[in-house]
Amino acid sequence: MADRDRQDPDPVESPPPPIDRRALLKLVPLGALALLLDGGRAIERARRILVPRHPRPEPPVDPLADEGAGPRRGHDRLHKIRDFDRTFPDDVLIEESRLELLVSTAARLERALQAIGHGNFNLVTFDQLLRYAARYAEIGAFPPAELDFLDEIFHADATRYGFFGDKVLHEQTASFPERDVEKIPASGHYLLRGEPLEKYRRIRRDLGDGIFLTSGVRNVVKQYQLFLSKAVATGGNLSQASRSLAPPGYSYHAIGDFDVGRVGFGLKNFTADFAETPEYQKLIDLGYVDIRYTETNPFGVRHEPWHIKIA
Repeated sequence: MADRDRQDPDPVESPPPPIDRRALLKLVPLGALALLLDGGRAIERARRILVPRHPRPEPPVDPLADEGAGPRRGHDRLHKIRDFDRTFPDDVLIEESRLELLVSTAARLERALQAIGHGNFNLVTFDQLLRYAARYAEIGAFPPAELDFLDEIFHADATRYGFFGDKVLHEQTASFPERDVEKIPASGHYLLRGEPLEKYRRIRRDLGDGIFLTSGVRNVVKQYQLFLSKAVATGGNLSQASRSLAPPGYSYHAIGDFDVGRVGFGLKNFTADFAETPEYQKLIDLGYVDIRYTETNPFGVRHEPWHIKIA
């Protein structure tokens, strides 16, 4: 709460209760749309709507913190990726006082996505994002608090969330030279030239038009948008978000990985249902395709049968 809101407090009234994360989750679709339309005014409406049903409990102690037992930790990790949408006691959550900052930052990124376009947004650099935001009123310049928040998210150690992949981009301002990428027709996505592009073309030759590219190369800005949108949807649970989406800088899409799906399968292409399709079985039978996030992957990420690994 800002200092001006604490001036001259009413001695009769109690301080406002903390935000209920579950109530926030239910409000997100409506709230995100409102933020796209009228910016921060939606936050004030959210404060009035979000009434907690019970006090926030104290976070429990991680039972594995002092044990250091590899097998136990391995079991814990597998349990989490198999039940990836559940909240666990040792998950890392955004502080309640910063939930509004999370929502406003994610909404600004969403406005930038809509203004720039889905395909081009995959390649936009952080510096370009800031210029677009300052230039176009429909996005709006990032205030210092949001810039600091983005910087904090990028430089955070993702192992704290339970994500154990490598950090593949170490500069927030990383870029892809135009000569290094190729736009894939009818997909709205790009692939890095070399092994990623060659492998995708080989898959298409071997499996035909029934399989297509659903996501290709992604820069830091696109990963910010995906990760923070997921964090909003989880009520600020960064660990839960990281079980489905790599934090910015940690996405293997930045070094060539890509996603494929079955034509006409819609959003099911991003669920376990894809593993039951004939296309997936044929994909595995090819013998030259590896899946990055298997059912027992060491990264702390849900099983993603659609995610093609590049060395």
